Amino acid sequence: MPRMSFTEVSRPHPQVALVTLNRPERMNAMAFDVMIPFRDALREIGHDNDVRVVVVTGAGHGFCSGADHENPGTMPNIDGLTLPTIALRSMEMLDEVISTIRRLHQPVIAAVNGAAIGGGFCLALAADIRIAANVGYFRAAGINNGLTAAELGLSFLLPRTVGQARAAEIMLTGRDVDAHEAERIGLVSQVVALPDLLPTCFALADRINGWGRPGVELTKRALWNSMDAGSMQSHMDAEGTAQLFVRITTRNFEEAVAARKEGRVPDFKD
Repeated sequence: MPRMSFTEVSRPHPQVALVTLNRPERMNAMAFDVMIPFRDALREIGHDNDVRVVVVTGAGHGFCSGADHENPGTMPNIDGLTLPTIALRSMEMLDEVISTIRRLHQPVIAAVNGAAIGGGFCLALAADIRIAANVGYFRAAGINNGLTAAELGLSFLLPRTVGQARAAEIMLTGRDVDAHEAERIGLVSQVVALPDLLPTCFALADRINGWGRPGVELTKRALWNSMDAGSMQSHMDAEGTAQLFVRITTRNFEEAVAARKEGRVPDFKD
């Protein structure tokens, strides 16, 4: 009997890859048997030039429920290692999932269809854009389990998304943040009914895909790099270089001006 794939990649919409965590009976928990294929699928998509936007979601009623405490799966290449080293390699692999999303050329939209708990919260934060169904919610669950809530970049990404004080309150209390609160505090950009979640994400992808590829990719890069910028001036220097690069090496600007004058949709050739 063929082994079930815990990560499914489909192309339900033009120039969009839909990556679905497919372990609904465990609310798509982050077992290694799920996360390793997920990371590898994202890397493969990153080299697919027919994909302009990636949408990540979960099968069933959950987005991703974080660590699987009952069946974590098996880490590869750990023969002969002691428990501390196995633990370090395991965390490194999970960190790679977050950094892979960040490094993708394509913008990533998280379609949060249900619970985003612990590592699943981090996974959603790693996306460039988050759209939540009205049944979605977020929880920094490490603190609830007697551990630290700081994992997989959460203590870096969350304060930069919702502010330091609010992030501290969310992480230290371990409480649920429902979809509507998430929208109010800027954690997600939009809340929709569950049946409208993927169509809303695809419509957003269509708008992004209407722009030139280098402009979109460099904008994603600039947004992420801004989190690490040492000063506003150094970041503006990088922005200026990127802007000049696209302006000088493409005819996109001229096409945008002509399209507006002619009342038509621009056709960017990059």
